[in-house]
Amino acid sequence: MYAVFDESLVTGNELIDSQHKELIDKINKLLECCELGRGKIEAIKTLDFLAEYTDYHFSAEEELQEKISYPGLAEHKVKHEELRKTVAELYEMLEEMEGPTDQFVEAVEKNVVDWLYRHIKGFDCSVATYMQMNNIAEMI
Repeated sequence: MYAVFDESLVTGNELIDSQHKELIDKINKLLECCELGRGKIEAIKTLDFLAEYTDYHFSAEEELQEKISYPGLAEHKVKHEELRKTVAELYEMLEEMEGPTDQFVEAVEKNVVDWLYRHIKGFDCSVATYMQMNNIAEMI
């Protein structure tokens, strides 16, 4: 199951939305790599790319939240750490296996794709709502 960026994921912040689209693209590249059987090394390289972009994106989100004094920043950071931990676990799965298995793909779908959808629709949209309610213009 590939991830899809649709209207339900729009936060209203152009930079964050464009980064979410890019993040979804990186996840799909990982899933495609697995689907095409490109092997363990290619899967690890693709996971590296996803992990690096995730860190970049989380930093941008957290910087925005600091600028607007978002009261849920600490909780948001905890959620970001959850995904970082998940990515570390995916590395472990790849190390233990010959390559990306069906079990690995299921873990990506459940623990990355589903997590991202819930996170954007919940946490990230709440930041957008906070900005709207407080008449805060985009600050990034």
